[in-house]
Amino acid sequence: MKIRTAKQQDAQGLWQLRNRAFRHGCAEVYESSTLSAFTPEIMPEGMKKVIAENQVFLIDASEGTTPCACGYLDLVTGNVEAIFTLPEYQGKGLASAIISAIKQQARSLDIKQLTLSSTPNAVGFYEKQGFSVVSRGKYFSHSAQTDLDCVEMIWRDR
Repeated sequence: MKIRTAKQQDAQGLWQLRNRAFRHGCAEVYESSTLSAFTPEIMPEGMKKVIAENQVFLIDASEGTTPCACGYLDLVTGNVEAIFTLPEYQGKGLASAIISAIKQQARSLDIKQLTLSSTPNAVGFYEKQGFSVVSRGKYFSHSAQTDLDCVEMIWRDR
């Protein structure tokens, strides 16, 4: 499986990947009503804008099919975003490969530090990728209309 850059036609598949990964990974972190509100079936138009304005990395389940892992670096903020892996592909190193591609992109742009907001269940994964916890807090989700627990993290290039 190899990493490629997302195209506009990947938007719906990326949205479905996000929702499945979030619902699975955060089932024990957030209430089911919150998860449902945060992961609506209808993809927001902003998803296409994300793809247009950023280099979104993805790995397909098999050549030219549905994405099974994704993530990107917000080029304006230096924030790592949307690191998701389908449940049946977890533990195969795909998210680590996406993080490596993001770090490589950051280095090529002379970005020396990356930040991210993690769900509590993913903190250990990001620590293994070299990120450190900065703070724990809340993120207000407009779609869920509630505060979600999150962990702010940072990575510095050495």
